[in-house]
Amino acid sequence: MSEEILINVTPRETRVGVVENGMLQELHVERASRRGYVGNVYKGRVQRVMPGMQAVFVDIGLERAAFLHASDIVRPSLPEGAEVHTVNGNGNGNGHIPSISELVHEGQEIVVQVVKDPIGTKGARLSTHLSIPSRYLVLLPHARTLGISTRIEDDNERLRLKEVLTPLIGDNPLGYIVRTNAEGQSAESLAFDVTYLGKVWRVVQENIAKAKVGDRVYEELSLPLRALRDLLNDDIEKVRVDSRETFEKVAKFVHKFMPSLDDRVEHYAGERPIFDLYGVEDEIQRALRKEVPLKSGGYLIVDQTEAMTTIDVNTGGYLGTRNLEETVYRTNLEAAQAAARQLRLRNLGGIIIIDFIDMTDEEHKRQVIRMLEKGLARDHAKTTVYPMSQLGLVEMTRKRTTESLERQLCEPCPACMGRGTVKTAETVTYEIFREITRAVRQFNAQELLVMASPKVVGRILEEESAAVAELEEFISKSIRFQAEEHYSQEQFDVVLL
Repeated sequence: MSEEILINVTPRETRVGVVENGMLQELHVERASRRGYVGNVYKGRVQRVMPGMQAVFVDIGLERAAFLHASDIVRPSLPEGAEVHTVNGNGNGNGHIPSISELVHEGQEIVVQVVKDPIGTKGARLSTHLSIPSRYLVLLPHARTLGISTRIEDDNERLRLKEVLTPLIGDNPLGYIVRTNAEGQSAESLAFDVTYLGKVWRVVQENIAKAKVGDRVYEELSLPLRALRDLLNDDIEKVRVDSRETFEKVAKFVHKFMPSLDDRVEHYAGERPIFDLYGVEDEIQRALRKEVPLKSGGYLIVDQTEAMTTIDVNTGGYLGTRNLEETVYRTNLEAAQAAARQLRLRNLGGIIIIDFIDMTDEEHKRQVIRMLEKGLARDHAKTTVYPMSQLGLVEMTRKRTTESLERQLCEPCPACMGRGTVKTAETVTYEIFREITRAVRQFNAQELLVMASPKVVGRILEEESAAVAELEEFISKSIRFQAEEHYSQEQFDVVLL
């Protein structure tokens, strides 16, 4: 499989695309006006304790107070009845969560990390379980443990990694998680990461000691470096960067942390924009549409709502060459693959319902679920897929820490206020007639002027001319209509003259 990372940089926006076999699979966007906060560590102050929610709101210097649940607060192992003075100790791991009032109090200063960006009207989600990632490891300052990613499945490799890291960590009081990227890496590479993370943590501790409430004491890497830290591996053939300045930073970063992959990074100096060259711009536009065409002639309808995302599978005009069950099975297989790609590309998270076309064959159902899971295997976000229901519905979850692509790039339509539909010209016409009747009963006027969109005015003057004449006779007033180009279809004004 051919896999490349494309980095497109402009003064106000940076975009990173992951392209597999010529198709865009993942897109990350960071804008100078609103860089994400996930991974950043702040010194905050508890603003409000909410015992009923087992949570507190914390001021970390952002526009909205951030949310911290009791389960996300590190709990030191203390003798029974001892007062909790700090939330920066190690979790006691006994599964019992004390009352939020026992853990923190109003006005208390607290060191927290953002684990979820503000989304919609919700503030950022916080944790005091700090974690600082490097290329192959994640530092857990309060955990005192050594964990290995479950995605490293080979038992011999897991044992090797543990044997390599145990002496490197020694009696170090810090905890570590071994990332998937560490698979097959040398002892030297892992030792470098342990040293690097130790230095970073010392700097963070110094920053915490002198920080005021609202100060950021640790900042996550910029998007290009973060993407390479998390995504660059032996499978990536090329990293192409279209900015000379960013290329130099990226090359320096790769040389320091992944010297064996130095030759994969190159500066793209072509005249055509890098995203145009690979058809990425077109893919982004398609990823903002509700309908996703399938090669078979079928299609998906992707609907993102507040509560969940639904994906509806339709056969379209595809009838196939065999019986109906075979046609449905083939369409569902293709849809499962396409749905997995769309979830990753659009960064859709939370609860997801996929409505496959009904199948009667149990083996076909199992194969469709397997195809979906296979498509999700390359997704970096954690996903959980549940068995297909009797109605052909597949429930799944996908972890998301940032807004979806649509929410990042779009805003609700001002014409329909985000409904996705507008009232027909006929509906607006009858609303205008009712408004005219209401206005003349309340106010005295010789004549009425109605301003509306050209489509609505055109319909009134042509198809509703008889109705207008009847209305004028009924109210004993003349009505004049004026088309306004800048009015949306639902917008109108009735003016008394």
